[in-house]
Amino acid sequence: MTTSKRTILDAANLWLARCEAEGLERATLRSYRGHVTHHIEPCIGDDSLTEFTTADVSLFVSAMLKDNSHAMTRKVLISLRSILSEAQMLNLVPSNAATAYKMRRNTRHVAEKVIPTKAEIKLMLENVPDKYRAFLTTAIFTGMRSSELRGLSWDHVDFEKRVIKVRQRADRYNALGVPKSRAGRRDIPMSPLVLKTLQAQLKTAPESPLRLVFPNGVGNIEGHANLYHRVLKPLLLASGIVNAEGKPKFGLHALRHAAASLFIEQGWTPKKIQTFLGHANITMTFDTYGHLFDDGEDDQALMAKLEEDLYAA
Repeated sequence: MTTSKRTILDAANLWLARCEAEGLERATLRSYRGHVTHHIEPCIGDDSLTEFTTADVSLFVSAMLKDNSHAMTRKVLISLRSILSEAQMLNLVPSNAATAYKMRRNTRHVAEKVIPTKAEIKLMLENVPDKYRAFLTTAIFTGMRSSELRGLSWDHVDFEKRVIKVRQRADRYNALGVPKSRAGRRDIPMSPLVLKTLQAQLKTAPESPLRLVFPNGVGNIEGHANLYHRVLKPLLLASGIVNAEGKPKFGLHALRHAAASLFIEQGWTPKKIQTFLGHANITMTFDTYGHLFDDGEDDQALMAKLEEDLYAA
């Protein structure tokens, strides 16, 4: 097939083949295939690769937004950029038509993050069953992702240095793999309570062929949904941490938010918090938790000082 006759779908298939060859996670590959099969192929799959322009990208995004969320449209656009980058690398097109297209940020419909209060954190720690105490304590005081906790091995818990080494994670299919980004690979210091509860967990946890810290009852990787339905949801209901409809107030990821809020309250630098949370860049930290760094009383004091200095001059 000549270059002039290649389509966007042809380029997409080449890109997917490379993703598979590079051994991307099963969940990631599934998402990429979904972007191609459900969105790119039906809408622009037959378009000529060499004649595809930035204007065509704009029309594609507009069509996507009519039937899809802003977040999904952005994800598909990122995949389209990668597809065209692959085509450019293979000399099938001279440039990437999607690079120049910038999608506007849309925060109007972004749900506000529910961050557990200190009172709610204390309630959870007081009421959690002993069986799950180590998991909850580690989650709240380290800010580790659910996937990282589910994949945590005793080989990566250094009791002597009192650090947890994040070196692997469990995906949605319970397959172990390395952290998704370089920033995800990090060492997190243990608080005295985390140290104590993990030492107790070492003695009581089910035997695990993978040496997992938080395995399921038969020693295998515990599923994300199981942790929510069997651990967090009953705990929130028992503790009265519910919304106006009487449903659990938040999900597992809120435990990570809880940790971040505690870090910020201690006055730790944004860079240190970024490192402990495994954010790829400081912008992600500020975008997610920037409002927690604000201190109204400090702001008022600064304004008062500004006024005082002006009239003192």
